[in-house]
Amino acid sequence: MYKGYLCLVLHGHLPFVRHPECDYFLEENWLYEAITETYIPLILMMERLINDKIDFKLTMSLTPSLIYMLKDSLLQERYLRHINKLIELCHKEIERTRWQPPFQKLALMYLDRFSLAYQTFERYKRDLVSAFKSLQEKGVLEIIASCATHGYLPLMELTPPSARAQIKVGVMVYEQIFARKPKGFWLPECGYLPGHDYILKDCGIKYFFTEIHGILHGVPRPKYGVYAPVYCKSGVACFGRDWESAKQVWSSIEGYPGDYWYREFYRDIGYDLDFDYIKPYIHPDGIRINTGIKYYRITGSEDKQPYEPEKAAEKASEHAGNFMFNRERQIEYLYGFLNKKPIVVAPYDAELFGHWWFEGIMWLDYLIRKIKFDQNIFTLVTASDYLLENPRNQVITPSLSSWGWKGYNEMWLQGVNDWIYRHLHKASERMTELVKLYPNENDGLLKRALDQALRELLLAQSSDWAFIMGTGTHTSYAVRRIKEHILRFTTLYEQIKFHSIDPVWLSEIEERDNIFPQIDYRVHQ
Repeated sequence: MYKGYLCLVLHGHLPFVRHPECDYFLEENWLYEAITETYIPLILMMERLINDKIDFKLTMSLTPSLIYMLKDSLLQERYLRHINKLIELCHKEIERTRWQPPFQKLALMYLDRFSLAYQTFERYKRDLVSAFKSLQEKGVLEIIASCATHGYLPLMELTPPSARAQIKVGVMVYEQIFARKPKGFWLPECGYLPGHDYILKDCGIKYFFTEIHGILHGVPRPKYGVYAPVYCKSGVACFGRDWESAKQVWSSIEGYPGDYWYREFYRDIGYDLDFDYIKPYIHPDGIRINTGIKYYRITGSEDKQPYEPEKAAEKASEHAGNFMFNRERQIEYLYGFLNKKPIVVAPYDAELFGHWWFEGIMWLDYLIRKIKFDQNIFTLVTASDYLLENPRNQVITPSLSSWGWKGYNEMWLQGVNDWIYRHLHKASERMTELVKLYPNENDGLLKRALDQALRELLLAQSSDWAFIMGTGTHTSYAVRRIKEHILRFTTLYEQIKFHSIDPVWLSEIEERDNIFPQIDYRVHQ
């Protein structure tokens, strides 16, 4: 019936940011903003589609660091404080803008959105992971696993035990949380190093995604390009990203999010309004920050005009139709050229939708409905469904690649961040040494210290810290996190080696860095 397939993939990830030692911590807002603007709206969108009896298939990764933050009771309480402050601010904004109808209308819109976020959060008993798990059990969403802390695997070539630990811990967390084995795996930053697929195979993974040139530069050359998966020699399937569908959404020049009718991300009342008025809703030290309440559209000039939700919705519908039309023509052409049904893989960071691109989830909703009712050229599919229908595929060795700047390792290995790797490699070597020194610890203080040492190493390996340094945003925080985790690891290493473990200090860092409660240090070997 159909001539091809579209596989939409959303990558859900945030670095593990949790600071119980502070009553308010600025970088924790990354999670609160993502909950309000991306994750809850995605859940509500999928619920609406189910209620309207729309058949659809989406794929989504949820990284362990994001999962544990979403399930953490401290962060859940702080999110409620955050959303209640926004609701309070909306009520004040409705009053302040009573003589400005375009702005009061928007204040009412934000009040509705924030109130619905609060209600949804409470409806799922503050556990949004359970909401995604429920959607997977309904068969509309396939959740795939990812590395423990989003470690960038290609730069762990010198320390294979760390690459294995990142993958194995990620799979372990998935099985514990979702009570099933993962079929697919998201390589952080789409970073693939030949040979890592064997680790995925050992963990029972059937497929992963990579950047376009990871397949196109493979050996031998892929017969169908990125429009059919390939098998690595390990037997694990590799799906390549389609650049044409990516740039329509991502590109700052050609992409939809830059349309002049869409909401302007960089104009927020946290910066625009009088300081004394907005002070209770920004950083306690008086630092102006984004509140999430934004009244202007992109406009295309310095003279910003008020945001008009109805016009933006029309544009989102128009762009959804355009995206669908382009996939129809693309798939029709590929079907005739390849003489087989192609699969177009379109992966995106989940936070693009709703957070960076306010109308993105509305666009996604329109797109799914239009695919269902307005065409019959292609259908939505998951990678695992495609493999069931098309089990025979070419065998090649994909090449080193990532979806980062310039397509390889440079984003995570440049002058501003290259200093971190000698410390990460040394810590990894020391972790392997500890595993060999103590291969059979099953309980007690020493076992706790060994497990915590691995937690600190995994947290230090997060690709986010090198990425943040590379972009020059929040650099001091990223440097601080690397140094803190390496220092804690080194202290634990020395205390373990010299039989002088400090139980009080160990308890403190166990409480602070409480990710992976069921981890076993022996996975690092």
